[in-house]
Amino acid sequence: MSGKTWMYDNPVLRAGFTGNENNTGLIQFHFCPFSALPKVQWLIFVAFLLMYLLSLCGNAAVAVIVCTNRSLHTPMYFFLANLAVLEMSYSSVIAPLALANLLSGRKATISLAGCGTQMFFFVFLGGADCILLAVMAFDRYVAICHPLHYALIMSWMVCVHLITGSLVLGFLLALQLTVLIFRLPFCSANEVNHFFCDIPAVLQLPCSDIHVHQAALFIVSVMVLTVPFVFICISYVFIVDAILRIRSSAGRHRAFSTCSSHLTIVLLQYSCCSFIYLRPSSSYSPQQGQVVSVVYTFVTPILNPLIYSMRNKELTEALSRVLGRTVIPQNK
Repeated sequence: MSGKTWMYDNPVLRAGFTGNENNTGLIQFHFCPFSALPKVQWLIFVAFLLMYLLSLCGNAAVAVIVCTNRSLHTPMYFFLANLAVLEMSYSSVIAPLALANLLSGRKATISLAGCGTQMFFFVFLGGADCILLAVMAFDRYVAICHPLHYALIMSWMVCVHLITGSLVLGFLLALQLTVLIFRLPFCSANEVNHFFCDIPAVLQLPCSDIHVHQAALFIVSVMVLTVPFVFICISYVFIVDAILRIRSSAGRHRAFSTCSSHLTIVLLQYSCCSFIYLRPSSSYSPQQGQVVSVVYTFVTPILNPLIYSMRNKELTEALSRVLGRTVIPQNK
């Protein structure tokens, strides 16, 4: 099978062809460097590398601790471990290529297929991440507002179905949006004013009308941002009401502690993503987009395990036991 035939059989690659025979070559996208100064590029590279490694280590530690400690085999920690795995995968879609581009010291390129693949996994994992945060809010609602029925409602089968549903919904939305965008004809100026194939940055490149695609992006953003956030807010209205009716101050403190860490992550994730994807396309700023994207691709994955470990006594104790078992034998 020839290369051109294979590309036409692939819906994402086929998107890069406009029907004009002069445009049937492989399209290359160019990323803009963060700075024209090599020293600044190196500083950014070191900062991004440290943040990426910290996020991998922190989230991997949370996932391993939850899996290896039977006392943490509960729905809340099951969702937390899945969130940690999603965060690792989510940042790994963006960070390695961004680091390689910084290290190269020049304008990096990515193929049409590579750009479409990165965008697909970015939307897929990011959307599943946002939906999972809403699932975790539902888990806290059931635990605090209906504690006697918690084990019945949040059975392991229900938990698995909720995780699967989050992944499937994220996958379907990402697939439809990516294929729709990469069916657009791209002009000769294919410089992505970003450090990865983010949707608003890529939508500035086509040489045809993109109103339908902007509407599709808005609909997907509402489905993975606005709807889950409204659900989270409604859940916490009932949760706060139930917590305030707890007579024991220790019980109220424990309930607030388990919820505050989740709320902190929700505010970080949804505020940054909403700033980029729920604003009018006419007001999109590439510079602001890059800065905000750094927050939810590099900073937030670091903060998730830190916030949960600092605010969760059981997780902190489990981590201390694991560290104790690894350090003490070496001192003997």
